[in-house]
Amino acid sequence: MEETQETKGWFGRNWKWAVPTGGCLIVIILLVIFAGSVFFGITSMMTDSQAYQDSMEAAQQNEALIELIGEPIETNGMNGGSLNYNNGVKSAELNIPIKGPNGEATIFVVGEGINDNWTYQTMEVHIEGSREIIDLLESATLLE
Repeated sequence: MEETQETKGWFGRNWKWAVPTGGCLIVIILLVIFAGSVFFGITSMMTDSQAYQDSMEAAQQNEALIELIGEPIETNGMNGGSLNYNNGVKSAELNIPIKGPNGEATIFVVGEGINDNWTYQTMEVHIEGSREIIDLLESATLLE
């Protein structure tokens, strides 16, 4: 009489370490996906804000800034700051890094708005590597 011995498959032999490792890996992947979606949601909320749009438009139309950093003027990295919405009243304090072919700068924006009507206390560009500051509110007629 011949005895046949059944051999276990890969999972049968390795389940003691495969299940915990796979479970931890799934949790880590889900956390990374969640953190990424939160990050991109916040970033898109800032770039979609009226304060961001107005300041980028003012910067791209400012002749003194174009002379210093060149054209096209585009964003350069991560935006910083805060946006607050409370009962229809919005406020923004943003730092927007920008660049052109000849240099880099940062736009600083402080403003308040109701619906799409914004009033800005500060909208200025600090040129990197220089003490020069360009006030975008002085020459901006599009924001009035």
